[in-house]
Amino acid sequence: MSADAIPFYLPVGRECELFELAWRHRLPLLLKGPTGCGKTRFVAHMAARLGRQLTTVSCHDDLTAADLTGRYLLKGGDTVWTDGPLTQAVRTGGICYLDEVVEARKDVTVVLHPLTDDRRILPLDRTGELLEAPADFMLVVSYNPGYQNILKQLKPSTRQRFVAIEFAFPPPELERQVVVTESGLPEARVQPLVLLANRLRALKGHDLEEGVSTRLVVYCATLIAAGMAVSEAVQCAMIEPLTDDADVKKGLDEVVQAVFG
Repeated sequence: MSADAIPFYLPVGRECELFELAWRHRLPLLLKGPTGCGKTRFVAHMAARLGRQLTTVSCHDDLTAADLTGRYLLKGGDTVWTDGPLTQAVRTGGICYLDEVVEARKDVTVVLHPLTDDRRILPLDRTGELLEAPADFMLVVSYNPGYQNILKQLKPSTRQRFVAIEFAFPPPELERQVVVTESGLPEARVQPLVLLANRLRALKGHDLEEGVSTRLVVYCATLIAAGMAVSEAVQCAMIEPLTDDADVKKGLDEVVQAVFG
């Protein structure tokens, strides 16, 4: 695959090397870190770099094990078994990525356990099949530990089945490069946006549940590059998405004024 076809990702450390080692040695991988810090882009980048098919599932409260493995459906008057995305990935190989896995129902993690030890199997009770994952199959899951409450955490028995990489927002010099590349806005104009993002992130746990993601900084820079006024772009992309509380927004606006004057 050409370099142009590989999704852009700027490494912060040795995460690319670790991902490739995990894939080559058939180890499942857990990515943990805040929303919008690059976990999903990282997986897409590595799948393309390794030339592997990527299956992505965005987990949610209603996602069940059957949604992943498959179910019998009526087709033309016949009852036909239809593979779910996890089963398809196990049959054909490639990388299966479960984004925000703790959002799914508890029965999902039970299904994953046989795939995350030396058995690397997927039992399909409904069909009586016992699928063995091919050598190039890899399971990757992610979640945001800072956002989860006590009712939505990975159990130790699940966590310890994975090799894990902890993600954070990139340091300012790298984040500037990412935003410039993604938005096309010149670095001199990106620099204050990254400075603002880091100052707003310092408020996490006080006035904010979550800090400004790199994704939002890219959105803001994209709006500015398209001709929107800086103040309006900042409000739309870096303030309004963070909170609905009028008093908190007033405090965030004061941070904006301190950065932009």
